[in-house]
Amino acid sequence: MRAEGTDVASDVEKVGSADAPGAAGMAAPRVRGAFERRRARAVSLAIGSVVVLVALFVISLGIGRAMISPATVVGILANQLLGMPGDFGQGNVTIVMSVRLPRICAAMLCGASLALAGAAYQGLFKNPMVSPDILGASAGASFGAALALLLAWGSAAVQVSSFVFGFVAVMVTYVASKRVSRGATAMTLLLVLCGLIVQTLFQSFVSIIKYVADPNNTLPTITYWLMGSIAKVTWADLAVFMIPFLLGAIPLLLLRWRLNTLAFGDAEAEALGVNVRVLRAVLVLCSTLLTASVVAIAGVVGWVGLIIPHAVRFLTGPDNRTVMPLSLVFGAGFLLVVDTCCRTLMAAEIPLGILTSIVGAPLFFCILLRTSATLGGGQ
Repeated sequence: MRAEGTDVASDVEKVGSADAPGAAGMAAPRVRGAFERRRARAVSLAIGSVVVLVALFVISLGIGRAMISPATVVGILANQLLGMPGDFGQGNVTIVMSVRLPRICAAMLCGASLALAGAAYQGLFKNPMVSPDILGASAGASFGAALALLLAWGSAAVQVSSFVFGFVAVMVTYVASKRVSRGATAMTLLLVLCGLIVQTLFQSFVSIIKYVADPNNTLPTITYWLMGSIAKVTWADLAVFMIPFLLGAIPLLLLRWRLNTLAFGDAEAEALGVNVRVLRAVLVLCSTLLTASVVAIAGVVGWVGLIIPHAVRFLTGPDNRTVMPLSLVFGAGFLLVVDTCCRTLMAAEIPLGILTSIVGAPLFFCILLRTSATLGGGQ
């Protein structure tokens, strides 16, 4: 698969392909104009997506068994967070601030984490089919949680065990790929292959735990947890989650321009002054922190890290300087909408992982169709 280039790569190619002696100078204004238009479009899309996310946040706080108007929601937030006066009823305040707000914040943070990790992995492996669980983080975290549930540990221990084993799975993948690597050029492919091996191994461990678990009590709990849910997330869970989220998201956003250099290949990136080995390790570490922490508090939530970077790349192009921050915002909005549907569509709550798959698979197919049509029209 041909690696996606950057704005700079495409611009240089346009200028360098000119045949006439003075063509480069004549093409430069056109290249700059195209670059400025692309940047303006990205800025407009970023502003618009943030505005939409804020609107979805307010609307979601009001949707549920007890419907609350957006104006009342805004008033409650202003009253509770900013100290502005207002009487909105103690029941409404409790519903918004204690019941819905922690869950909505968790949905946004989980969606942002998975989408950002997916964008980082796709840029790192130069493959748009890569998802955050490609190195075994989700499978390892699932095994950790299933083991803790089998041993009847508390909820905090379940989260810790899930996070630790998710991290262990990726470290096993990374060490194994380093062990069998015969050169830097093969490292990326070996990471994926070793990740598939580790993922299969931990999925087998999960199957063993489900096989020996009590079918009346423990097995349903494990099965439901593996389907994904943030119904029981508390402010304490979010406080703990913020540590790996910040440690993972901030470096990824700061290093997103270096991720563009990997599109040229490892040798070219090294020539540009990038330490590819260190960059790859940092990207894997930060993406693992995000993925494992999400699985620890929400269970297995698929498709978000795969389809959101695709959708953003379709709208803005392959430049990771734009793709990664927009993936964070789009991922937060996507999982917020899906979780709102999970808790409102039916009397019994729908597991989050089920609905992300039901929504994500057709959406991904539509993105592929649009992308195929666009490429076909350009030939």
